Order: sequence, then C-alpha cells, then structure tokens
Amino acid sequence: MKFTKMHGCGNDYVYINCFEETVENPGELAIRVSDRHFGIGSDGLILICPSEVADFQMKMYNADGSMGEMCGNGIRCVAKYVYDHGMTDRTHITIETGAGVKTLDLTVEDGKVTMVRVDMGEPILEAAKIPVVSEKERVIDEPILVQGREWKMTCVSMGNPHAVVFVTDTKHLAIEEVGPCFEHHKRFPKRTNTEFVQFISRNEINMRVWERGAGETWACGTGTCASVMACILNGYTDDEVLVHLLGGDLKIEYDRESNHIFMTGPATTVFEGEIEG
Repeated sequence: MKFTKMHGCGNDYVYINCFEETVENPGELAIRVSDRHFGIGSDGLILICPSEVADFQMKMYNADGSMGEMCGNGIRCVAKYVYDHGMTDRTHITIETGAGVKTLDLTVEDGKVTMVRVDMGEPILEAAKIPVVSEKERVIDEPILVQGREWKMTCVSMGNPHAVVFVTDTKHLAIEEVGPCFEHHKRFPKRTNTEFVQFISRNEINMRVWERGAGETWACGTGTCASVMACILNGYTDDEVLVHLLGGDLKIEYDRESNHIFMTGPATTVFEGEIEG
C-alpha cells in the first residue's frame, strides 16, 4: 500500500490516496502506522477519498484509532496532495470532512502548493453542541477542577471539541501530566482537545495543545482557531492573530460579518513509500 508522510507545522499524518488504494480497517491501520518505533510515525492517518458533495473527502483517524471530525493541519496537506499529484488543477477547492464541507485557497510556487488558506467555518459556542457539561449556555472563563487545581476554561467547537485554558507560561507547562486529565474529564462527554494559551499581545499568542486521541502534537489547526476565538471572547486579542506553535506559526482571522474563521499556514511533504496493507 502506497502512502505519503506530510505535516502542517509539525502536525504529521500518514496520507493514503483512496482513489487508488483500499483500506479495510482504517482505525487499526492508524494505530499501526502512527507508532514512531514500529510503524511510520505520525499523529494519525488521513484518507483522501472521493466525495459526492465536494471535490474531495478527508477521513481522519487519531493515533489511537479513533475517528476525528476535522483536522486543520491535515486538510491543508490534503489540498497540497491533490494539487501536487495532478488530481486537480484548480487553486480553489472544496473538501468534505466530518465537520462539513470546507473551502480552501491554494498558493502555488513552481508548480507545488506551499501555503493554504482554509475557511474553517463558524465557531460553535453552545455548551451542549461542543459538547461540554455546564449550567450555562456558553462556557467562557468558567472554572474547572483538574488535578486538585482550579483552572479557567473557555470552550469552543470547530467541528470538534476544544477547551482553551490561559496560562502565564507555555514553555514550562507539564502538559503530559495535565493534558490527559482534561481530555478524560467527566465534563467532556466526547473527550476534548485542550489548548494552553499564553497571551503576548493583541495580535500574538503562544499555544501548546494536548489532542484528543494523540497526546501533545506540534500543532493543531482547529485548536488555533478555537484559541483565537477564546481570546476574542475574553477580550484579549483583536480579530487577526499570529499563533506560535511548537512546529511553526499559523495566521488566524475572524470575520465578524460572516462569523467565519480563516486559517492560513504551510503544508509540507516529507516522503513517500509503501507499507504492507
């Protein structure tokens, strides 16, 4: 089975072209290929498939085999893959995801995609739809008890659940200890991604992320969008923010008129190869 290893800001996935390959058990395959010692090594598996409602379909699986609704870094890489492999010659395309159809604009240099701008859609703020257990309709700067400590979280869904927590220092955060406690907290019926955000200025933040089903990753596209929305809801930033991640930077823009969030960032091919199916 042929595969391509790609990453967006260090958030790496194994990509399989399901126009040419057949994957019988994607959850099991995701666990196998994601292993960084006995597999290829990745944060998960993404299948590029035909779609009846968009130009292409993306199916995303976490490193633990669970299926995710959406991956912001992954969808940029899907866009690069289909253009670079001649599956489309257009620089404005649509991709079906578990969180709906997304629209993407591709920047091409020397025949290859280098940057992608994604319309990530509208942020979901209703607690029941995220989902997060709360007595309030929206969870903004709300206390949550984790590891015997009270944290303040703001919850946003970008098609998948996010709990955004503001901290004074992301660099020295013991994320491997606190991350799983947030992910599996009883207030998150479908578990959650957790973003730890350090405010720098009205247009700049640092962010580390503990991803549901994958652990700490070097970047999270939907997480950056959720983090910027949380910053705006708490009055910390303006509507255009540069987000610094372990693997690089993403530019996030919130358009108040349409209530849509836009993400711009790179997509990179690492290598191609074959693995036993």
